[in-house]
Amino acid sequence: MDMQLAVICLLTFGINLIGALAYAARIAGVRTRRIAVSFALFNVLVLLSRLSNSFLGPFLAKRIENALAEGTGEFLLRDFRMILLSATIATIAGTLMIPTVQRWFCSAINDFQDHRSIPKLVMHAFARGGLGYIRRTSTAPRMTHVAELRKPRGISGTVIFLNVLAQALLTVGVVASLYAGYLYPEYRVTASQLSAVVNGFATILLFVLIDPQLSVMTDDVVAGNISEPMFRRTIVWLSLSRIAGTLLAQMLFLPAAWLVVLVAGVI
Repeated sequence: MDMQLAVICLLTFGINLIGALAYAARIAGVRTRRIAVSFALFNVLVLLSRLSNSFLGPFLAKRIENALAEGTGEFLLRDFRMILLSATIATIAGTLMIPTVQRWFCSAINDFQDHRSIPKLVMHAFARGGLGYIRRTSTAPRMTHVAELRKPRGISGTVIFLNVLAQALLTVGVVASLYAGYLYPEYRVTASQLSAVVNGFATILLFVLIDPQLSVMTDDVVAGNISEPMFRRTIVWLSLSRIAGTLLAQMLFLPAAWLVVLVAGVI
C-alpha cells in the first residue's frame, strides 16, 4: 500500500467512524434529556468528517488520473476494494465504540452546561483528568444486548432494509462514479458528477424515510412512551444495518460503476 492509498483509506475510515458514532449522540441525548445540546456537540465531529470528505474526492480523482496516465489501472479495482473495506472496518469499530462514546457524550454535555464553550470543553477533555475519565469509562459492548435483539424493536424491518440500501449507496456513490471515469475516460468528468445523484437519492432515503422514524422515537423515549432498552435495541439494529450496507457496497461497486458509465454515455 502506497502513501496516497493509505491516506485515502484513513480519510474513509474517519468519515465512516464518525457516521457510525452518530447513534452514540442520540443515546447520550436521551440519557441526559438534552437532545439539542447533544447534537450541537456532535456537529463538531461532523465538521471534521466533512473536512475529511472534501479531501477524499481530489485524492481519489488524482489516483484515477495517475492510473490513466501511467497505464496502471489494473490495480485500481483492488485499491477501491480496499477503500470500501476501510469503510466497513470503521463502521464495525464505531459500532463497538458506541457504549463508550455515549458515556463521553454524556459527560461532555454536562460539562458544556458549565463551560458553555467548545474550546474550553476540548481543553478539559485533553487535560489529565479528562484523559483519566476516558480510560475509566471505556467499555466493550455487552453480549446481553445481542441476545436481546430478538425482543420487539421500535422500527420496522422495512426501515432497517432501507437503511442498509441508503448506507450502501452512500458508501459506493463516490468511488463507483470515479471508477466509472476510469472505465470510460472520455466522459470521466460527467461520471464523477453523477456521484451527486447517487448520494442525493441515498440522502433522501435517510432524511425522509429513516431519520424521522428515529427522531420520533427519540422524543417518545424522552416523553416516557418508549423504554430506553427498546431504544438501545433499535440503535443496535440500525448499527448492524449500517455495517451490512458497507458490505453490500462491495457487491454493488462494479454494477454501479458500469451503470454510471451507461448513464454518462446517454445524457
